[in-house]
Amino acid sequence: MRRGRAKAEDSSTARRILSAAEHQFAAQGLAGARTEEIALAAHANKAMLFYYFGNKSRLHRAVLENLLRQFRAGVLAPPKKSLSPRERFFGYVSGYFDFLATHPNYPRLVQRAALEGTGSFDWMVREYFRPLHQRLAGALEEGIAAREFRGVDPDQAALITLGMATSYFAAAPIMSRVVGRNVLTSRAIAARKRAILDFLDHGLVRKGAAHR
Repeated sequence: MRRGRAKAEDSSTARRILSAAEHQFAAQGLAGARTEEIALAAHANKAMLFYYFGNKSRLHRAVLENLLRQFRAGVLAPPKKSLSPRERFFGYVSGYFDFLATHPNYPRLVQRAALEGTGSFDWMVREYFRPLHQRLAGALEEGIAAREFRGVDPDQAALITLGMATSYFAAAPIMSRVVGRNVLTSRAIAARKRAILDFLDHGLVRKGAAHR
């Protein structure tokens, strides 16, 4: 009994450290985040942080891996074979937006990793970002061939789509000040998702194509 309880407590401590580190790395970056502050926010001591994760760089990598496991499961999961290209495209967009909505630190973590030039960024591009772009562009190409989508440039349309979703969360503090209200409430996020899907529907789908 004691061994099982200790294992559960250890797991809980590791999760608290990961959660606290996610917030610190998003706010301060890898270089700026302090292990003392992470441990304090996690209600743990520094020794436990190093026990579980070794050093700050490995903790940073663990934070990214934890997020991107959820990214893979929620966004990159293989779609049903019966779905049309149009349905697949909008499914990817919807899944990506929902992932961002439930992981608001993700855009800042990615931006900081890119600016800091960490080795983790190349891995993220290879394993996660490029596959999502390829799936969006591939669905668009197939949809164009099937006359579901207009004859747009698939690469450009995929990049624009990703930017529309990502920038909303990355720039949320600025947009909240501009419009004078919190743009990250559940109601505001739902409204933005509807607006993006509607915009893409009208901008990409051929006139006369069956409604999604």
